[in-house]
Amino acid sequence: MVIATSPKDPQSENSRRSRLELRANLSWLLAAIAFLLVADGRNTIALAAWLAPACLLRFLRKERVLPGLAIAYVALVITRGIAFRGMVPIPGVFYYIFAVISAISALLPYVADRLLAKRLGQFSATLVFPCTLVCTQFLYSHGPQGSWGTLAYTQTGNLPLLQLLSVTGIWGVTFLIGWFAAVVNSALDRPRTLRPLAAFALIYLAVILSGGARLAFFPPSSPSVRVASLSPAEQPQQPAFNDLNAIVAGRATSSQVSAFRIASAAVANDLLLRSALEASAGAKIVFWSETAVYVLAEDEPALLERGRELAQTDHIYLGMTLGTWTPDAPKPLQNKLVLIEPDGNVAWQYLKAHPTPGPETAASVQSDGRLKWFDSKYGRVVGAICYDMDFPSLLGQAGADRADIVISPAGDWRAIDPRHTEMASFRAIEEGFNLARQTNQGLSAAYDYEGHQLAHMDQYQAQELSMVAQLPTRGVRTFYSLFGNWFAWLCLVVLIGLVWAAWIRQSTHYKDTHQPRGPAVHG
Repeated sequence: MVIATSPKDPQSENSRRSRLELRANLSWLLAAIAFLLVADGRNTIALAAWLAPACLLRFLRKERVLPGLAIAYVALVITRGIAFRGMVPIPGVFYYIFAVISAISALLPYVADRLLAKRLGQFSATLVFPCTLVCTQFLYSHGPQGSWGTLAYTQTGNLPLLQLLSVTGIWGVTFLIGWFAAVVNSALDRPRTLRPLAAFALIYLAVILSGGARLAFFPPSSPSVRVASLSPAEQPQQPAFNDLNAIVAGRATSSQVSAFRIASAAVANDLLLRSALEASAGAKIVFWSETAVYVLAEDEPALLERGRELAQTDHIYLGMTLGTWTPDAPKPLQNKLVLIEPDGNVAWQYLKAHPTPGPETAASVQSDGRLKWFDSKYGRVVGAICYDMDFPSLLGQAGADRADIVISPAGDWRAIDPRHTEMASFRAIEEGFNLARQTNQGLSAAYDYEGHQLAHMDQYQAQELSMVAQLPTRGVRTFYSLFGNWFAWLCLVVLIGLVWAAWIRQSTHYKDTHQPRGPAVHG
C-alpha cells in the first residue's frame, strides 16, 4: 500500500529556517555579552577574552550590516561600562560618556571585518579583524589613557604566552586573540576548509613552546640585590592634609600651615626610620611609594638633607618620593622621585612623565618626558612613577638605555588592584629589566625580566606596608627593546594591503558584472 504525502509548504519551511537562524544568532549575541562582562575589567577571566570576540564576530557575520553593528555597539557600551566600573578616574556621568566614546574604537575591528572579509580569500579574510584590532589599540595607547584596555593584559599569569612580549610587545598577544576569533568563524563558515584554523594552531603552539623553552632553559642567573620598598603608614595627623588646598591657594592661616608641617614631618620621620631599619636588615636599595611625603617647596631641601645623611650613614641607594607643593604657582605640584647615592649625592630627580588624567594633570609641573638612569653597584637603575608604566613607548627608553632594575613608586585604588601592577610587569618582559613596584593603596610586587613574581604585598591584606625582594642585578636585551613596535606597524601595512586587495577584487567584480554586451550575431 502506498501512502500519499503532501508536499512541504515552501513558505512554512523558509519561516522555520528563519526562526532557527534568529535563535542561533541571538544565542551568539547573548554568549558574547556574557563573555564581554568578564573578558576585561575588574573581574577578568582570561579565557573569556578569547571567546567574547569570537562570539560577537559570529553574530555580526550572520546579522544584517547596519542593525548588527548598532546592536554590537550598544552591547559594547553597556558591557564596558559595567566591566570597567571604578577603574577609570572619571566621575559621575562623564564616566558613561567615556564608555560611549571608547566603545567606538572597540567596534572598529568588527566594522572592518564585516565590510572587508567577504571580499577576500579565506585565509587573508582572517587577518582583517586581528590587524584592525592591533592598529586601533596601538593608536589608542598613544592617547591620555595609555595602554589601558589592551586585550593582552587579560592574559596575566600565562608566562609561556607572555614571553612573546619580548619580541612583539603587547601587540603580538593582542593579534593572537583577534586571530583566534577570525579563524574560528572561518571554520564555522567553511567547515571543509580548516587551513586558517590549522595555521593558527601551529603558530600558537610554536609561541607556547618557545616561551616555555625560554622559561626552562634561560632563567635569570645573575647575582641578586636586596630591595626594600615602603608605603606610608596611617598617621593620626592625616586630617591636617585637608588644609593643603587652602595652603596651595594662599588662603591658609598660620595654624593650618603649622598643622600641615607637623603631619608631613610625622610621615617623613616614619619612612626614614623604617628605611634605616631595612638598611640594617641588609637592603641595598630602598624606595618609597608614590608621593609618600607631601611637603612644601621651602621645606624640601631640609628633608632631602635628612635623606642624604641616611643614605650616607647606611650605605644605601635611597629613593625618596615627594609631592612637593609650591603655593600660588600655576602648576603647584612636583610629583618626583629623588635617587640618592650611598655617598650622599643626588643621582637624579625624576618628575612623573604621565600624571593621571584629571586633577593631577591640571596641578603637575610638566616633565621633560625622559627617564633617568644611574649606574649603581647593582646594575643600571631607572625610575618611573606609577602611570608612566602604562605607556610602552616611554618605557622603551629603559630598554634602549639597557636598564637592569626599574624602581616604580605607585599609588592606586581598590578598583584597579591588582590589575595596574600586573600591567607594569608586562614592561619588564618587553624591555628585559627587573622591576620593583611599591604601591600605596594597591598591590606592590617585584618581577624578574621573564615575569616571575619574586615578592608581593597587597595593602588591602597586609598589616606591615613594606616589601622586600631579591632582584637580579642584570637585565637582558630583548628583540622588542631593539626594534620597538615593529609588529604593530607590520599589522598596519598588512591592513592597508588587505583594503587594497578588497578594493581591487570589488572593482574587478563590478566590471565583470557590468560589462556591456555586444550586438547579437545572426548566422
